[in-house]
Amino acid sequence: MSKPIDDFIAPHCADEIDILYQDEDILLISKPSGLLSLSGKNPLNKDSVHFRMSQKFPSISLAHRLDFGTSGIMLLALNKKANANLNKQFQNRSVKKTYISELLGHIAEDSGIIDAAIAKDPENFPVLKLCEKLGKSAQSHFKIISRLANPNRSRVLFTPVTGRTHQLRIHSLAIGHPILGCDLYHCGNSAQLAPRLLLHAASLEFDHPSTGLRMHVASPCPF
Repeated sequence: MSKPIDDFIAPHCADEIDILYQDEDILLISKPSGLLSLSGKNPLNKDSVHFRMSQKFPSISLAHRLDFGTSGIMLLALNKKANANLNKQFQNRSVKKTYISELLGHIAEDSGIIDAAIAKDPENFPVLKLCEKLGKSAQSHFKIISRLANPNRSRVLFTPVTGRTHQLRIHSLAIGHPILGCDLYHCGNSAQLAPRLLLHAASLEFDHPSTGLRMHVASPCPF
């Protein structure tokens, strides 16, 4: 079977990357919406967080990634030892992340957990699907920050337990409240109600790879 082809060409992103923290081992940045985390195979998609930051820090590596449309905190390692340590923390799920988002409609519950396995969908690449039989376990906690009107929408604080690709976007659609501005997982007019994906990586908590001290970094939500 032939591999699916991603023919997405990213539009130019004029927004700058904000550096939130820097030392000899790590770099914490705030990624703008509309910038790839990693350059794609297509040469037209060369611009990315990794491409930009590697111009100044040649040994840099991404400890994790954010979707193209997601803004907010990313953690980067400046050497191999730090990268190995951070990778282990992500694998052990000791890294705590929160996201702020706006979803279509008013969610009835004030808080809850979405538990739905996520699997690849080769026929609809790059879209993923819910599949309990073939998918990987995925859980997302949510808490309502506020319910807004015109249009009706819910401002939500997400705390993902797992870190599956597109997890928060898929889980939001699964409960009937897709994230506004999401072009892949939408219903009704949810994709047209915002000029960007309304998903922001608001905080990150982890152990510093050299000192072991617990670090907590926050990035103000731009929407």
